[in-house]
Amino acid sequence: MVEVFKTDVRDQRQAAEVLEILSLHFPDHKLNFDLDDCDKVLRVEGACQIADHVRAIARDCGFVCDVLD
Repeated sequence: MVEVFKTDVRDQRQAAEVLEILSLHFPDHKLNFDLDDCDKVLRVEGACQIADHVRAIARDCGFVCDVLD
């Protein structure tokens, strides 16, 4: 299952910060950012849905993170 999120992460440093924290919570998921996309997309691939948790963690880090339809 792949979940896609629109974020306001602006650069690689911020992306690395978010990915490091998410990786601790979800070590079995593939996580990556596409900062070249206008929506600064975060993709999460794994066996289960974790959208609510991903949004909460990103928001705790100070970033906007919403499911992209």
